[in-house]
Amino acid sequence: MNETPLQPSARAFDGARIKMRAEGLRAYFGDLAALKGVTLGLAEKRVTAVIGPSGCGKSTFIRCLNRMHEVVPGTRVEGQVFLEEQDVYAPEVNPAMLRRRVGMVFQKPNPFPTMSIRDNVLAGLRLNGMPVADSDTAVERALTQAALWDEVKDSLARPGSGLSGGQQQRLCIARALALEPEVLLMDEPCSALDPIATAKIEELIRELRERYTVIIVTHNMQQAARVADLTAFFYLGELVEYASTDDLFTGPADPRTEDYITGRFG
Repeated sequence: MNETPLQPSARAFDGARIKMRAEGLRAYFGDLAALKGVTLGLAEKRVTAVIGPSGCGKSTFIRCLNRMHEVVPGTRVEGQVFLEEQDVYAPEVNPAMLRRRVGMVFQKPNPFPTMSIRDNVLAGLRLNGMPVADSDTAVERALTQAALWDEVKDSLARPGSGLSGGQQQRLCIARALALEPEVLLMDEPCSALDPIATAKIEELIRELRERYTVIIVTHNMQQAARVADLTAFFYLGELVEYASTDDLFTGPADPRTEDYITGRFG
């Protein structure tokens, strides 16, 4: 496993292992460059927030980490992405196998509407052809990790779509966790939720970092300050600044970062 420490701008976390890293990452939609040579190491069992204005490449960046970007017709990626020491874009890497290790939760909750809560949790395992020796235990473990078990344990046969918005999002998190990934990508997971549901998801994110490497895209800078150990600021497809969250928000090194977090643009 890679022992490389984080770059000096994140010196508060020197010595943390790098779980994933991008090197010279460029991503395109046709001829349009959405990412322009991003190099960034993501610390193991930390929460990294990716912030920046709309269209700056935040979501594209995390979609490149588990090769979801290439699913869109007309896209391409240059540069390298490593999961520990494995180049995830190497020809021998199966994208489906990669996504077992690098799970993703999307902006809007997307439970399978015709499936029960229980079957929603097991869906990823079944779609990936993964054997489940004890499905009851797998369901309870994933829902417990997603802080949803106590709320739904007596109604597992109900449709997942019948849950509240916040519960649906936690169900989607449980579905991702059932695969036992090493990294969890979250693309604005609270943007469609009310403040109470958002607070529950944020509390969950803080708990998940004990087991997982979490990368969260957010437009909400207060949310980044609340949940993230490290924060990366993207602008116009470039990584402008990457530091511990406290350092980035209290003493940004780049004037563009300061302008963004103080609301001069965004």
